[in-house]
Amino acid sequence: MKDLPKKDLAEILISDENEREKKIHELLRDRRSLNINIEMSKRLTTGQKAADKMAEFAGSWKFIIFFMLLVFSWGIINTKWILENPFDPYPYVFLNLVLACISSIQAPIIMMSQNREAQKERLRAENEYLINMKSEIILEDLHMRIDNILQRQRLLEDELEHLIGLIGALRQEIALGREKDGEKNTGGEESRLYNRYNK
Repeated sequence: MKDLPKKDLAEILISDENEREKKIHELLRDRRSLNINIEMSKRLTTGQKAADKMAEFAGSWKFIIFFMLLVFSWGIINTKWILENPFDPYPYVFLNLVLACISSIQAPIIMMSQNREAQKERLRAENEYLINMKSEIILEDLHMRIDNILQRQRLLEDELEHLIGLIGALRQEIALGREKDGEKNTGGEESRLYNRYNK
C-alpha cells in the first residue's frame, strides 16, 4: 500500500467500526520504518557506486593535498634545473589542460552523487510522512476505543446505581412490612416486591 490520500484518511476516521478496522490493518500491515540508505544501496549500479566514491574523495582533504603535491611536483620536474628540455615548461600549458579535463569530468560526477542524495532526502521525507500518518491513525483509533470503554463504564455505573437503589428500596419496604405485620416474614413477600420493582 503506497499511500493514502486525504479522502481515504477521512473515511478511516468516520466510517463504521468494521470497515475502519479493516483499513487500519491494511495500512499497518505495511512496514514503514525503512533505512533509506540501505534500500538505495541495494539498487545502485557499478557506475553510481564509483561516482559516489569519487565524489567522496573529491570532497576531502586527501584530494586537496594530493593535487597540491601533484602541481608542486609538476612544477619542480618541469624546470631547467631538473630537465634540460622540460616537456611542459612554464606556464605549464599541458598541466592546465589536464586540470581542465579533470574538472569537466569531475563536475558532472559530483552532480550525479548530489542528485542521489537529494533523492534520498525525498524518500526519507516521504517515509517519515507515512510513519507519522500511520501513528496518527493508531492514536485516533486508540482514542475512539478509550472513549467507547469510558462510555460503557458510565452505563455500567448507572445500571449499578439503579440496582443499588432498587435493593435499598426493597429492603426498606420489607422492613416496613415486618414492622406492620409484627411477624416473621417467610420470604414470599420479598420475592413479590422484588418482581414488582424489576417490572
